[in-house]
Order: sequence, then structure tokens, then C-alpha cells
Amino acid sequence: METAKKEIRIAQLRALEPVEGQSEMIVEGRAVVYDSPTVLWEAGGVKYYEVIARGALDGADLSDVPFKYNHSDQHMVMARTRNKTLELTPDEQGLSIRANLADTTSGRDLYALIRRGDVDKMSFAFTVAEESYNKDTRTRSINKFKKIWDVSAVDTPAYSDTSISARSYFEAAEAAELESEKERKALECAWLRKRLILRTFL
Repeated sequence: METAKKEIRIAQLRALEPVEGQSEMIVEGRAVVYDSPTVLWEAGGVKYYEVIARGALDGADLSDVPFKYNHSDQHMVMARTRNKTLELTPDEQGLSIRANLADTTSGRDLYALIRRGDVDKMSFAFTVAEESYNKDTRTRSINKFKKIWDVSAVDTPAYSDTSISARSYFEAAEAAELESEKERKALECAWLRKRLILRTFL
């Protein structure tokens, strides 16, 4: 059985203005948006799409999700669902996040950068439990997530990581389409040969 691959997608992130008298550093974002087809990969002028189906988070493992910086294990964790400093809220639109960043040097630096707009993107890492592919629209549907591994503030959106994970999926879909087209043409040629033979002897 093929092991599920961890994938990364980009989302929006913003810092809330600090409330007078409170020291909490709150950042919010929407990590998952349902029913919003996105061009994830393009090859030879052909666009391949991905859409997250409504309800894809139902049953997903959200039990211990850290908030990181650039998905890195080299930086300290900024917040976490396990101790309720990170809230992940599935709703009708997808998944929203709210993180209370740790009052550390790293946490304060990151919050300042998010407030200024130097860092305004986040991404989330996940594995897929169920998916499907529509070859007519060239759209991959993520029907069920298996696990959300982390959510991260990112200074440079990980488009390269996204492209790599998407490319492996869509290259396989493209190869299957080409093979299917080859088989269709082979059957068509066989049918034409058979028809020609019948016309020759009739």
C-alpha cells in the first residue's frame, strides 16, 4: 500500500491589533476553503485544478497540531492545539485558525512581522484520506483529509513544495489520460480495420 504523502498548501494570515491592557499576541487565518477550485499545476498550457470538497475535514485528525514558522523543526513551536493556544475551527466554509503566540523572543518577533505585513501568508501541511479525479475538468477533489500536521506562518510561500506535491499527482493523472487516449485510438484503428475487411469481402 502506498504511504500517504504529506502536502502543503498556502493560505492567508493576519495579526489582530493588541487589546489595551492585554499582552496576548493573536493571529488569525483561514487555512482551508471549501468548494474553491484552484489552479495547482500547469503543463504544456494545460491547467490542472484542485478543490477541497465540503466536509473534507470531517473525521480528520486535528488532535495535536502545532503552529510553526516555515514548517521548521529548527524553530520553537509558537502555539499548539494540545494546550489550547491554537484553535482550529471547522465550519461551513472550511477551517479557520486562531493562535495565541508564545510570549518569547521568537513569538514577539513573528507577531511584529505579521502586524507589519512582512509575513502575511500561512500554509498547512496535511495528508489525504480520500480523493477523486475528474479527467474532463482535470480537477482533483480532496474529499477527506486524514490528518492536519501543522499550520505555519511563512515568509516565502512554499509554492515550490506545493508544485512538487501537486506535480507527482497530476503527472500520474496526465500519464493515465495519455494511456487511455492511446488505448482509445488503438481500439478505433482496430474497428476501422475490421470494417475495411468486412467491406472488402462483401
